[in-house]
Amino acid sequence: MASAPAVLRSEWTKIRTVSSTVWTLASALVVTVAMGAALSALVNETFEEMPEIEQATFDATVVSFSGMLLGQLAMVVFGVLVVGTEYSTGMIRTSLAAVPQRASFLFSKIAVGGALALVVGLVTSFLTFFLGQALLGEHRTGIGEENVLRAVIGGGLYMGLMAVFSMGVAAMLRSTVLSLGILVPFFFLISQILSAVPKAKEVAEYFPDQAGSTIMQVVPGALGSDPAPYSPWGGMGIMALWVVAALAGGYVVLKRRDA
Repeated sequence: MASAPAVLRSEWTKIRTVSSTVWTLASALVVTVAMGAALSALVNETFEEMPEIEQATFDATVVSFSGMLLGQLAMVVFGVLVVGTEYSTGMIRTSLAAVPQRASFLFSKIAVGGALALVVGLVTSFLTFFLGQALLGEHRTGIGEENVLRAVIGGGLYMGLMAVFSMGVAAMLRSTVLSLGILVPFFFLISQILSAVPKAKEVAEYFPDQAGSTIMQVVPGALGSDPAPYSPWGGMGIMALWVVAALAGGYVVLKRRDA
């Protein structure tokens, strides 16, 4: 029986020695910070041209996180690669021969990948916030203002949970291509489109990305949007339920099917 520390070390070695996972994490940080900075600078220049309702509900924290839409996709790709690469390369047979305890194998992989995504997510979130606020000029807010620190830490948690959710989905589908073919269009297009359609919006509010992202709002109904029907931590709880469901599904599939 492989010991837990040995399994964790082997999963850490797999992740850090595969260049695609390292570059994907780096992309998540760079894209989120760069896009957030660019949009913060643009908002600062065009603030007076914004509609009155958006000025009245202006949320400087949300604006600095504008790059999260693209950054989260990089986290999705990272999560899928951490699990899906085992299947696409055939490494899964060797891995399960070395670690026949499938629960230990899967959850050690998710623990290492999730911890790494969480650390990168927190670093990304703080960098995005401070650079964005610096570029917002007189419209900026401070980390010590009410609920701002919660929003910044929540941004890191959101990125980490998005990666773990993707790992669970990849474990269920057992395919990198199929997982990316479903998750990327869903988070980049379908969820965004449905959240703007009046009737469908009531359902889309409970999607993992829509629910989890409310943690980054400091002002309810920020920038003229409709307030969410749950609190910021309530939204994060909904996202956590999606993550638990994806991990449970991934474990059941791994337990019942041959490699």
